[in-house]
Amino acid sequence: MPITFVVLGSGGWGTAIAHLLAQNPEHRVRLWSAHADNAAKLQESRENTRLLPGVKLPDSLQITANCAEAVKNADCWVSAIPTAYLRATLSPFAALRATDTPVLSLTKGLEIATFRRPSEIIGEVLQTENVAVLSGPSHAEEVARGMPTSVVVAASDGGLASWVQLRFGTDRFRVYTNGDLVGVELAGALKNVIGIAAGVCDGLGFGDNAKAALLTRGLVEMTRFGVAHGAEPSTFTGLAGTGDLITTCFSPHGRNRRVGYRLGKGEPLVEVLAGPQIAEGVFTSKSVFERATRSGIEAPIMTGVYEMLHNGKPPLVAVQDLMTRSPKHERV
Repeated sequence: MPITFVVLGSGGWGTAIAHLLAQNPEHRVRLWSAHADNAAKLQESRENTRLLPGVKLPDSLQITANCAEAVKNADCWVSAIPTAYLRATLSPFAALRATDTPVLSLTKGLEIATFRRPSEIIGEVLQTENVAVLSGPSHAEEVARGMPTSVVVAASDGGLASWVQLRFGTDRFRVYTNGDLVGVELAGALKNVIGIAAGVCDGLGFGDNAKAALLTRGLVEMTRFGVAHGAEPSTFTGLAGTGDLITTCFSPHGRNRRVGYRLGKGEPLVEVLAGPQIAEGVFTSKSVFERATRSGIEAPIMTGVYEMLHNGKPPLVAVQDLMTRSPKHERV
């Protein structure tokens, strides 16, 4: 019997995952867009021309902007909604859940006002604990074109994680399981902040030495912060941590790196933050700074990113402040 998926969110990542799922003849897939005009364009062109140009969507993929139509009899909901809009966008769906259908979150970020992770927001809005998280180095541009990719799925319920692994895995999309849901989600959020710092390095014209040090010390901060919030340290050396960090900091596809690059090049902050695409690290940096300050967690790189984005600190000054901090032992 076919399994029905609904992907909520028609951005690049949501479209790529819907495209991936629709390749399996045992799947019935619907892609929901929050905007009726966008859904109509996708339906007509069968292509996300702005975010995934050249990737044709299969005819079997249903596209709609109608909430009830999207989730009707779905066996799994897949949320690809940015963190900043997740709570408000999901709210209309709460009344449409007749059963405790599993939800898979693709979102990487933290809610500014509450410090909630995406899975926690989903759980609160939809009144469920039946939530899994998919994360790792996985640019939509590559996944949609069938380039080899490996990711990790985490859930408190090992059975749900194994089910996602089975249903989403292909010969080009390898899925590993992990029981550390907190760590996988925090790694996916924190790496975006470090990605902005990496972009600043590139924009300022620094070399390999600086970027290698940034990634290494950035990973230390990510791990320190994650462990302080209940994550397992080993998660940060895996796909959700090191793997995603490398991709974010080096790939030309990365929105967070692009924000940092433009800042490093001297573009006005207001223009950089105007978009057009959402860079989750911009919002996450504020949440992380506030939590790290309140908890006494040392995170100088992520603090520097916050000061550049939200206090207008010049990138070169932020770098200089990092380099002239008091000497320390590497293990501290």
